[in-house]
Amino acid sequence: MGLKRNVSLSTGLRYKGQGPMLTFILHRIGGLGMALFITIHILASFLGGKGGAFVNSIYENWVFQIVIFFCVLFHAINGLRITILDLFPKLIDHHREAIWIEWAVFIPVYSICVFVIVNTALGG
Repeated sequence: MGLKRNVSLSTGLRYKGQGPMLTFILHRIGGLGMALFITIHILASFLGGKGGAFVNSIYENWVFQIVIFFCVLFHAINGLRITILDLFPKLIDHHREAIWIEWAVFIPVYSICVFVIVNTALGG
């Protein structure tokens, strides 16, 4: 028999898991975002014609590209952090520091990429 947990939505939303919970959620969102992109890409190839051109215009939009790039880059860097911690179990004691290092790598790289995408979109 499964565990019974009577946790209300408001209690769940007040959970303060901080860094580890945030990276967990963003990792899942990143995976779903990539799955969405792949699905849209495949759908565009099957539709063809005006329908395919419309779907292509969605993922050629610079806002969509920024969101997808966030998903891909965060998922990759967080996956690398998880892999390193799995390969070197003694480092698990330092998982919060590893999350800070992850953000220290992600934020500058993502910022540069967003700058390039926006600059290209605005014709610069």
